Amino acid sequence: MFYGGFVMIRLKFEPRMYSPPWMNIFIPVAAVVFGLFIGGVLFACLGVNPIRAYYEVLKGALGGTYGLSEIVTKAIPLTLTALGGLICYKMLIWNIGAEGQLCLGAIAATAVVRYFFIDSWPVMFVLMFLAAAIAGGLWCMLAGALKAKWNVNETITTLMLNYIGINLSEYFIYGPWKDPMSMGFPFTPNFPEAARLWVFGTTRIHGGLFIALAIAIIFQLFLKRSKWGYEIAVIGDNPRAARYSGINIARNILLVTFIGGAVAGLAGMGEIAGLHGRMNRGFSMGYGYTGILVAWLARLSPIYVPLVAFLMGVLLVGGDTLQIVMGPPLASLQILQGLILFSILAAETWSRFKITIVRIDRAEDGGKELTSDKEAG
Repeated sequence: MFYGGFVMIRLKFEPRMYSPPWMNIFIPVAAVVFGLFIGGVLFACLGVNPIRAYYEVLKGALGGTYGLSEIVTKAIPLTLTALGGLICYKMLIWNIGAEGQLCLGAIAATAVVRYFFIDSWPVMFVLMFLAAAIAGGLWCMLAGALKAKWNVNETITTLMLNYIGINLSEYFIYGPWKDPMSMGFPFTPNFPEAARLWVFGTTRIHGGLFIALAIAIIFQLFLKRSKWGYEIAVIGDNPRAARYSGINIARNILLVTFIGGAVAGLAGMGEIAGLHGRMNRGFSMGYGYTGILVAWLARLSPIYVPLVAFLMGVLLVGGDTLQIVMGPPLASLQILQGLILFSILAAETWSRFKITIVRIDRAEDGGKELTSDKEAG
């Protein structure tokens, strides 16, 4: 026992060698519930009944066939942008530029329709697909090249490229590609039928749905069962060990950033060729940013991304109904998304690390130190 001493407490984080299966389910669910609870507090501060608010969200989104079709429509770009970010996050490359990559994909697809149009649906589909993927991939790989060559922070570069990509798309919409018959409204001429993706009946669900589901399955297979997927996992877990084992980290950075950007670029093609039929201002609605939340809610598992994107679509579609019925500002729904994201990121710490409380008894005169650990989680 030390007299005249004081007690210090600190937290110690140690990687978990094993996570029980229940934790992989319980932690993300608990994080979402916590985020919704904090969101309920926000609604209460705005003078809105939280229980009724969430009821209106569910009723507006799931209360009819139109709401369900709109959920799927929004889930398509969310799935693609989430997958584009996910493959980068697996390797600890923090690509938050899916919004700009989506815009570059839309610009490239529109350029194909404008300058290389061929009255054949299969030919136009292939040309738009390749153009959107290459444009989005190169846009993201620019940040990857800076990361691989000079270790430039990719979070900053991808974020800055977002602003360039968004403003570049608006330049074409308001400038050289503006429809002369638009009576001043910012959009390009309508795409010909040969440049449109097929739609399901009278809904707005388009063929981009099959593209998104196919890429999710391909990513799941490659990341879990291929040598390349193993290399990505090793680099993400321990870059130094990957380097010592002979894995070419720079090459993999370029590869994953190109593929991630290419998938996000396809989201842009789907929005303009499948949903809008032309490029117009605001065609994205921030899907690139929301895709980050979807990727982490899916715990970086490609096969779960479409399901999480559907659930996020419920929030987006129901949020429109909530704003009409109860009047809270749209920003409150965006804040709710942010709260859920922060909850997920915090919960990820608990799932990947064992947190222990370390008590340090230290004498004031600099005497002995005694530590005791008590597991906190």
